[in-house]
Amino acid sequence: MLTASKKPAEMAFSPLLQFEMDMRTFLSEWQHCDQLSTFIARMISHNRTDPIRHSNFFSFALNELLEVSFRGGSPEGRIDCIVYRRDLMERVKLSFTCPSGQQEFYREAVARTHQEDAFSRYLGAISTDQTPNREVILLDLAINFDADVHLEERAPASITFVVDLPLERAIN
Repeated sequence: MLTASKKPAEMAFSPLLQFEMDMRTFLSEWQHCDQLSTFIARMISHNRTDPIRHSNFFSFALNELLEVSFRGGSPEGRIDCIVYRRDLMERVKLSFTCPSGQQEFYREAVARTHQEDAFSRYLGAISTDQTPNREVILLDLAINFDADVHLEERAPASITFVVDLPLERAIN
């Protein structure tokens, strides 16, 4: 049975892998970002045209998203990540708790990934910033990975990044 809230495009994606972790545990160690992204990338890349390259690209992209949640998340609640696939596209849904001020920042940052000046904003940011900020990371995904980044807000204290990554197309 289809529900009105399900988008036809989302229904075409098949779930591949999901992990859930206590947010306080996740935030206790920066290396969780790299460890989780590497593990998940290896798990989902085995049947791609170039599995090693796909794994490297996916690991990088997911690591960036996890770092966004690490920098802006709250220790309460859980972090939840689901990876889906449809043909040559992977979709990552990353949900985590964050303060309302962070949610507003993310709304604005995601909106900027869809603006015409996204590329010039990205170039300006990487040529002047010493360390990447969360907005630059989202722009990086949109520019360099041709990712489509959106937000879902289902609960008042949490946010969900929905990122479509056409990595297989980029690899070939």
